[in-house]
Amino acid sequence: MAEYDNTNTGALFVNSKKESDKHPDRNGSLNVDGVDYWISGWLKKDKNGGTFLSLAVKPKEEKPRQSSAPTRKSRNDDFDDVPF
Repeated sequence: MAEYDNTNTGALFVNSKKESDKHPDRNGSLNVDGVDYWISGWLKKDKNGGTFLSLAVKPKEEKPRQSSAPTRKSRNDDFDDVPF
């Protein structure tokens, strides 16, 4: 069986883990030109009372995001080059 090509496709699902109004109503994934993204959607009302879906997209990262906080040095790190 041939593998399905997901290029330039995506899907949104109801967010079953929504705990506050700031959490998206829908979430899922999207592929554009071979690059994978997370997609989130919020159901909103326009000024005429109509509903629409507001979207946000973030790239999926291969590696976990590293903290920008400096790493804590050990007291002995400064003496690693001492030959004795």
